[in-house]
Amino acid sequence: MSIILVSDVFGLTPALLEISEKLGASSIVDPYQGHMMGFSNEAEAYSYFVEAVGLNDYLALLLKVVESIEHEVTLVGFSVGASVTWRLSEIKGNHHIKRAYCFYGSQIRNFTQIEPQFEMNLVFPKNEPHFDVVELQNNLASKARVNTERVEYLHGFMNSHSTNYNNSGYTRYIDFLCSING
Repeated sequence: MSIILVSDVFGLTPALLEISEKLGASSIVDPYQGHMMGFSNEAEAYSYFVEAVGLNDYLALLLKVVESIEHEVTLVGFSVGASVTWRLSEIKGNHHIKRAYCFYGSQIRNFTQIEPQFEMNLVFPKNEPHFDVVELQNNLASKARVNTERVEYLHGFMNSHSTNYNNSGYTRYIDFLCSING
């Protein structure tokens, strides 16, 4: 089984390429279709993403990629990548997707009506400034194929470009993801 990474608003970065190498990912889906954008901070990356791409277009890009898959895959999404993976999970017919691991997908809160068609493992940060993480977890707890976890780290802990990067959290989850794929 292979892994497809679904990037955050930073898109393709050296840090994401490093994760890809560590996990042996078969491909990376990013909102800028392989162009390294070189954003200087999260605010710049987020603003550009919202104006130039948006969730709907990013979802369409991810859907196009997964429709071409002919073998079982695991999706690993970060931030907006996690949110579009969550939205993708309700679309029937994606039989090649076995499961997904989604890290700090804050926009999931706006799509709680979704009933995933494959196993979704949602890793939420300790807190979020715009909503109550525990309330969202409770809202999703009764859904079939959904597992949630709230960690002690902050949004962005897996991305060394983020001010919230946490090496301990990063190492923990890289090791975990390697173990499920190995």
